Amino acid sequence: MAFERISTDPEVMGGMPCVRGLRIPVASVVAMVADGMSVDEIIAELPDLEAADIAEALRYAAEAVRERELPLRQTA
Repeated sequence: MAFERISTDPEVMGGMPCVRGLRIPVASVVAMVADGMSVDEIIAELPDLEAADIAEALRYAAEAVRERELPLRQTA
């Protein structure tokens, strides 16, 4: 899967995946969605973003989780 709106650059945010080379990490966008913010609220907070950036950040995060197993706490 190709991601046109997500970039990594060692000179930008230490190489963290960011949206379009901006200093907006994918993780920050995903966290805002997880906190219940709407697309409009996220764009109001980060006006350099577009709705398509948010959608691609979520697709990127989903693909990243698919690529490896993350440690989860065992439930009772």
